[in-house]
Amino acid sequence: MGTLTAKTVEKLAKAAVVGMTGDGGGLYFKVGKSGGASWIFRYKIAGRGRDMGVGKYPEITLASAREKAADARKLTKAGHDPLAARDSEREHKRLTAEAERAREARRVAFETLATDYLAAHGSHWSVSWRKGWLRKLELYAFPHIGKLPADKIETEHVLRVLQPIWATKTRTADEVRGQLEQILDAAKSRNLREGENPARWRGHLDNLLSKAEKKKARKRQHFAAMKWQDIGGLMRKLSQDESRVAVALQLLLFTGARSHMVRFATWDEIDLQARTWSLPAERMKTGKPFVVPLADEVVELLESLPPVGESPYLFPGIGRSGVIHDDAMRDRLISHGYAGLTVHGFRSTFRDWAGECTHYPREICEMALAHDERDQTEGAYSRTDFLEKRRGLMADWASYAVSTPSDNVIQGAFGRQAQRVGD
Repeated sequence: MGTLTAKTVEKLAKAAVVGMTGDGGGLYFKVGKSGGASWIFRYKIAGRGRDMGVGKYPEITLASAREKAADARKLTKAGHDPLAARDSEREHKRLTAEAERAREARRVAFETLATDYLAAHGSHWSVSWRKGWLRKLELYAFPHIGKLPADKIETEHVLRVLQPIWATKTRTADEVRGQLEQILDAAKSRNLREGENPARWRGHLDNLLSKAEKKKARKRQHFAAMKWQDIGGLMRKLSQDESRVAVALQLLLFTGARSHMVRFATWDEIDLQARTWSLPAERMKTGKPFVVPLADEVVELLESLPPVGESPYLFPGIGRSGVIHDDAMRDRLISHGYAGLTVHGFRSTFRDWAGECTHYPREICEMALAHDERDQTEGAYSRTDFLEKRRGLMADWASYAVSTPSDNVIQGAFGRQAQRVGD
C-alpha cells in the first residue's frame, strides 16, 4: 500500500512508457499507448476479476485516486460491486437532473402557455378572432392564474376564474372554460403537467357549476343559418372553387355533418363502393359509432379528391392537429360573400328543408343528424340506425342542393314529389 509518490507518478507520466505500476491495495497507475495516463482499481467480486477506471491523470491526483480506491475497497468488502454502484449513482444523478429540468420547464407561466397555444393554432384564425380569443383570457383568466405554472393549476384556481362570471356572463364563462381546458391539455402534451384536466366539464365542473345557467346560455345562442331555398347558389360557388376547403364545405353540406366530423375525416372511414362514411364512437359527440350514407354527388366529389402525401386525412393541414383549422371553412364562406353564416348552421338548413319539404318521418330526419330521440327502453329493442331510409333522404337532399332553382323539385319519402321552390 502507498508505494508510489507524487514525483514518481509525474516521472512515469513524462516517460510515457506503456504499462501499469501498482500503488498497492488494487490501485494502479496506467500509461496507455497514446501516452495518456489514468488510474485503475483492480478488484475481485464473486471470484471474478474486474478493472474500474478511477480517473485521468493529472486531473485526478495520487491522493484523490487513493481516496477513490479506498471507497471502492469498502464496497467490495461489503460484497458490493463498485462498478455497479457507480453506474447506479450515475443513473440516479441523470434522473435527478432530468427531474429538475422537468420541474424547471413546468414553471412556465399560464399566460405564456396561452400565447404559445395561440401561436401554434391561431395562424389560420381571423385577426378579430385571435384578438377576441386572447382578450377573454386577459380579462378573466390572467388576473387569477396568469403567473401560475401549468402543474400548479388545480380546480380551485379554475373556479376562481369562472365563478365570478358564471351566473352573469355564462356563455363567455363557458368559452373561457373551454380555452383553459385546451391550454392545459396542450401543457400536458408537452409534459408540463400530469393528471386530469381541472377545467374539464363532464364529470367534473358540471358537479360544481350550475348546469341550468349553461343550458340557458346555450338556448340564447342561435347559429346563423342559411335558408334552405338559398343552398343552391352557395353550392354552385363551392363547386367552382378548386380549394380543398371548398370540398370540405360541400361534404359538410351534403351530409349534415358537424365541422369536426369533416375536418378529421380519414380515408379509411370512407367506403366509396359501399357508399358509406363510418365514424367510430370516439369521433362522435354522442359517443356512439355512426354511419353516414353517401349520395351519388358525394361519391363523385370524393372520387375527384386526391390523397395528400402520407396523410390519413381527407383535409390535412399544417397545424399540430394535422387537419385544416376550425376556422378554415368559415373563412371560405366569408370569401364567397357569406360573412353572416356559421358552419354549424347548415345542419339547421338541412333540418328545415327535411321538415318542410319531405315526408320522411321525424325520427329519420333526426337520425340523419346523429340525433337518436328513442328512449333507453325503445333503443334497447330497436337497434337499427335506419341507414337505407336515411340514404334516400340524403340522396334527395344532395339532388336538391345541386339543382338550379328552376329545376328544384324536391322528392319526398317513398319518391313522392313534395313541392317546388317558390310555390
